[in-house]
Amino acid sequence: MQQSIIKSFKDLISRMVLGYVAKIALLSLVLSGVVVWLFGGIISSVVSSCLSFIPWEWLQQSGLTILNVLISYMIFISIHAILTSVMIEPLLVKLIKKHYPAMSIVGSPDIRKSIIISIKAALIFLGVFLATLPISFVPLVGAVWMLWVWSLLIKEPTIYDIHSLISSDTHKKLLTSKQSTIIAMIASGFNYIPVLNILSTVYAYILFLHFVANKQKIEMLKNNTLLSRS
Repeated sequence: MQQSIIKSFKDLISRMVLGYVAKIALLSLVLSGVVVWLFGGIISSVVSSCLSFIPWEWLQQSGLTILNVLISYMIFISIHAILTSVMIEPLLVKLIKKHYPAMSIVGSPDIRKSIIISIKAALIFLGVFLATLPISFVPLVGAVWMLWVWSLLIKEPTIYDIHSLISSDTHKKLLTSKQSTIIAMIASGFNYIPVLNILSTVYAYILFLHFVANKQKIEMLKNNTLLSRS
């Protein structure tokens, strides 16, 4: 795991990856701005009605401002994750050829299925975030909880896209659910850092790629050892 984290971070700060990240971040910012501009009034009205039970107007306004900012931020993260899933394949192929030239690229993610999985993950993420919002304000517990909530956004799309590239067996699980969640939570840590949050989803893809590739190399060595002994 440690080796995969270090290798992924080195890839992340490379010129090739940073250029890709900047392009996706700019596009995500524009689309998020459009969504907030079109639906910001509706979102604000819904949030305001939810806070109507608070007796003090100044507290209502403060809460409304904070929640509007939080929801807008989550919309940006969701759109960024969806766009990354749609546009990540060329970058992953380059990284596979760079680090694992012996590894075969056996397929390509179905763009329609990739979008559906990403949108589904984004809706689940936003639903869980809004439903459990008070938990995120609990010290320490809230921080860990949000890492798990963010992991819901990137785990399934990442698994599908990488699986489609390097595994011809559609029923084979490259990682356990626990491993996938931990990797996604590690990558989600970038969401706590302003500006650097745009690295989160791409880092998750690179981290998943290295972890899976290293796992496959170990399995291959074991199989070769068993064959030589037999």
